[in-house]
Amino acid sequence: MIQSGPLTSPFTKAIQLQLVEHQPGILTVEAVSQDRNTTLPVVTWGHLLFYKYETNFYGLRSTIENDSIILTMSEFLDVLSPKFSHPFVHFQGANDESEKLICAARAVQQLWNNTALWDYAVFSEKGLEFDLPSSFSKDDHVITSFQPFTVDLPKCVELLNTATKQKLLFAGLPSEEIPNLIPFFKNGGWPLNNERTIGDVRVSLRLSEPEDGREIWLLETVISSVKSAKLWTPPVRKRHLSIKQVLPTKWEAYSEEIELIQKQIFELIKLDHPGLSTDVLLHVELEDPEVRELLRNDFVKLQALGFDVILPGWLKELKQARMRVRVSATNQSTRKVAGLDDILTFKWNLSLGGSEISEEQFRQMVNENREFIRVGSEWFRIDAEWMNSIRELMDKAEEENWTVKELLFRELPEELVAPVQDDEDLEDAERDDPLFAFEMQRSLKTYVEQLQDKQGLPQVTVPVSLQTELRPYQQEGFEWLVFMREQRFGAILADDMGLGKTVQLISYVLHTVETLGDPAPTIIVCPTSVLGNWQKELSRFAPILRVHTHYSSSRLKDETFRNYLENEKPHVVLTTYGTISQDVDFLEHIHWSTIVLDEAQNIKNMQTLQSKAIRKLDGTHNIALTGTPIENRLSELWAIFDFIHKGYLGSFGKFQEQFILPIERDESEQHKEILRSKIRPFLLRRTKNDPNLNLDLPDKLETKKFCPLTNEQAALYEGYIQDTLSQIETMNGFEKKGRVLQMLSKLKQLCNHPALYLKESFEDAQSMMERSVKLKSIVELATEIVENGEQCLIFTQYIGMGNLLQHCFSEILDVDVPFLTGSMPKSQRDSLVDAFQMGEFPIFLLSLKAGGTGLNLTAATHVLHADRWWNPAVENQATDRAYRIGQTQFVQVHKFITIGTIEEKVDKMIELKSALSEELIQSSNWLTELQDEELMDLLTLDTTMIRS
Repeated sequence: MIQSGPLTSPFTKAIQLQLVEHQPGILTVEAVSQDRNTTLPVVTWGHLLFYKYETNFYGLRSTIENDSIILTMSEFLDVLSPKFSHPFVHFQGANDESEKLICAARAVQQLWNNTALWDYAVFSEKGLEFDLPSSFSKDDHVITSFQPFTVDLPKCVELLNTATKQKLLFAGLPSEEIPNLIPFFKNGGWPLNNERTIGDVRVSLRLSEPEDGREIWLLETVISSVKSAKLWTPPVRKRHLSIKQVLPTKWEAYSEEIELIQKQIFELIKLDHPGLSTDVLLHVELEDPEVRELLRNDFVKLQALGFDVILPGWLKELKQARMRVRVSATNQSTRKVAGLDDILTFKWNLSLGGSEISEEQFRQMVNENREFIRVGSEWFRIDAEWMNSIRELMDKAEEENWTVKELLFRELPEELVAPVQDDEDLEDAERDDPLFAFEMQRSLKTYVEQLQDKQGLPQVTVPVSLQTELRPYQQEGFEWLVFMREQRFGAILADDMGLGKTVQLISYVLHTVETLGDPAPTIIVCPTSVLGNWQKELSRFAPILRVHTHYSSSRLKDETFRNYLENEKPHVVLTTYGTISQDVDFLEHIHWSTIVLDEAQNIKNMQTLQSKAIRKLDGTHNIALTGTPIENRLSELWAIFDFIHKGYLGSFGKFQEQFILPIERDESEQHKEILRSKIRPFLLRRTKNDPNLNLDLPDKLETKKFCPLTNEQAALYEGYIQDTLSQIETMNGFEKKGRVLQMLSKLKQLCNHPALYLKESFEDAQSMMERSVKLKSIVELATEIVENGEQCLIFTQYIGMGNLLQHCFSEILDVDVPFLTGSMPKSQRDSLVDAFQMGEFPIFLLSLKAGGTGLNLTAATHVLHADRWWNPAVENQATDRAYRIGQTQFVQVHKFITIGTIEEKVDKMIELKSALSEELIQSSNWLTELQDEELMDLLTLDTTMIRS
């Protein structure tokens, strides 16, 4: 083992230390016995390590864990320095690594406590470092070698780097300040002192507040005895004399040291005053901006470096004063009802500490850049930048002729609109009094409430051609859409699924045609999976509307499309997101009455070609429909708002900085509230579970989801029909019935997915969903239900379809979905039912026959029928697993039907035959009794809705 030098006296006691750097820059120090087998208690050696180290009260404030002491590297260098160490105690390393560290610590002592340290300071990307030469000499005041002991130069450099950074950090000096402090450190400012006294003399810097009637502060050097609180300054007539000439006789011997301290102060603070001299005691007058700079930066630095700074007592305890601003806004129009384009007039009322301040006084304060203000006999500190923001707001309001619209939706500084923090120290009155408040006349206030709360909107007559009666909440939604169009605001209708967003939008489109007489068409952009739904709903609720479906490979393009619009004048153009991205080059040149995005969350990725194409469309009014709570999906929220009001929420980068990071990372309630207030005027969302809305909903709502076939399904469908019909012609009655039932089953499986018909193995979920719009629609709807925190049942007649759905949910939702079939043991079946009722899993797949009776599954609020049973009674029995006694929630039933196929045609026939007795349609047998012509019509594929 190396030793760090001989014992200096026969009385010297050797203590062996074991040092471990358990964190960067932090040492665990233990003392061990001479045989290094026993750890010694800290009480026997700790006081010797901290012999003269007053900084932590001789070890009393050190951190002790078991039998070890925790030291920073800077503390380690200090306690080993001759200035603090015990003269008759010699510390050695208990192992090689510990000895190398102790040897390095002793080797750098001459630098550690010497201003020469800073001759070797360099700054790089890593910050402050020291570049020591490879040879050392006493004349250079650098590291001396302790022959025959070895000094590890890299270890010395590493030790100095770490310890110096710690020393500066603990003193409260930020790293960016260090380069500016090097001249000070070289000029006697190193090592850092906690208190800079000269014998019994203390040199201080004193700041005095303005005298009554003045606005000038005084900064001066004052001298005192450490034993007295009395401060001395030279007489007025002697202020110009040098320090040596002006000092009292008892302090003359300290003149050079006092001058040095004042010189160091001058190096540390920024005072741009002519005539300042280090050999004359400081006495200078300052204005508010200079005082603000001293308070914010320089005084903190001086105190960190051990200089005494004396401030007015009130300034030390002064809290930031809250200036109150109240703005009375009125519109200049003589109309009784306010409008968005009305020009506003403002009356500004300002107060500070309960005392009113005139607008002229306020502007003067801002012009003078004041931060410390006396009102009456009290001093207040105010934020000059905040006041400047208010002044800019006042100027803009006057110069730019603000309208109601600009007042409501312009980007106000956050300080003006942020709620006051709920601080226990605040008086109740202060909490209730916002920093910035608008007081508006009654008509203006009413208008704002219409926008914010959707209350008191003008009544609008429902179009006479609408083929249904709107529920009260649907009437409100329709009137809101019309109001938003009149005010030229985009709108997001985000009602819960099942509440009728489609019929509200159709009512709105009829209004633009019948009441407004707008000749331009409305374009509705939707996912392919709901295109058929829109066709059916438009035909059902608004048969007078001329609807053109812009879809499939045979769709009209370029000039042909424009000519069609001009000649045929359709009221509605239905298209898909994928089609828009392909045809945007000519669609962007058409002016639309309204651009509607259904399932608007499809544009959540703003960088895709699809989203960029949507933003190029030109329309009078933009509407987004979505059933998902976009308030909880911030990237979707920005994307949809960028569609309805481009730029309203700023760039995505700015939105991410202002809202996404504070909300998603820090869960900032303040930022959530600010964002809610910004989006509230443009967003209408009602949920079916809100009892306060009196939605007047039925207990059960059934909807049909129409899905087109893909090209692959259509080709297989037609090929199978042709092959089978030629065989049926040669069959007798009994054989024919059996073959028809076989055909029904094969075609239904083909409508579900071609892989089931072809008996293929499953590929990845995304590829499987691309081959069947029905599969994709079921998975997407179930996903939306799960994300909304609800549960659903999915019924299918086919084991293969159930397995396929399990495969997709497992891959996309990472959820194992149980599938209850007829072969499942009763105990397992009962266990699954109980688990579903307890909410342990959100989706339950059931075979239609196995799950159609005897189960109580009231936890589900949605029932999905993946494939239709020809007997309505069987379907209803399955639905009643959720919709039965014990169900307290609104239940939605979704029936998936492929357009143009036997599924849609049988569905129509069931509706037509609904007047017949139930016995006639108790099974699928009635289908086999059809006449040949009826059977041919039933089986023939309608190709008008085949996917391109």
